[in-house]
Amino acid sequence: MKKSLFILSTALLILTACSGEEEIKQSADQKEQSLAVDKGLLNVELTLPAEFFEDETPEEIEAAAKEKGVKEVKVNPDGSVYYKMSKSAHKKMMKEMEESIVSTVDNLVNGEDFKSFKKISYNKDFTEFDVTVDTASFENSFDAFGLMGLAYVSMFYSAFDGKSSDDIKTKVNLIDEKTGEQTESMVFPDVMEEDSKNGEADSEN
Repeated sequence: MKKSLFILSTALLILTACSGEEEIKQSADQKEQSLAVDKGLLNVELTLPAEFFEDETPEEIEAAAKEKGVKEVKVNPDGSVYYKMSKSAHKKMMKEMEESIVSTVDNLVNGEDFKSFKKISYNKDFTEFDVTVDTASFENSFDAFGLMGLAYVSMFYSAFDGKSSDDIKTKVNLIDEKTGEQTESMVFPDVMEEDSKNGEADSEN
């Protein structure tokens, strides 16, 4: 396994230790849940999986949704959440998420926390990112945490854009700053699920 993936795996294990095993063990039912988006003439209706709302009460979910202009909010018995909003409210929400992704990219490249990131470019729907790094610095740091945050906001955007659960994927390509060559590629959430399983297996051993 490449060193950066090993670092990512280690980071995930640290997160697991901090958050507890239950937060990485999704039930079979949760994994089967899909995102439904019905874009009508005037309104947009969404049903989001329960895992998007872990540790939130129905009251908190409703209050947050109302603040964003959602007209109807319903927490279903399985924990999934139904939204109904105007097309204009949905468009505004998507714009805010787009700005969040751009802000995340800016913080990774220009912030003080992640020294190895030099440049990040992305495609139109924010599903693929080319991340130029100082490879030596990246492999000897925990900057892989930054990639996790980037993948999270990307997948959240895809979910609200109407992609099904199976199609919510974010690809991150690492580019070496000196050579300009791609050193490796990761697909989220697949890499996180694989490393979580490996972590659980190591714990059992």
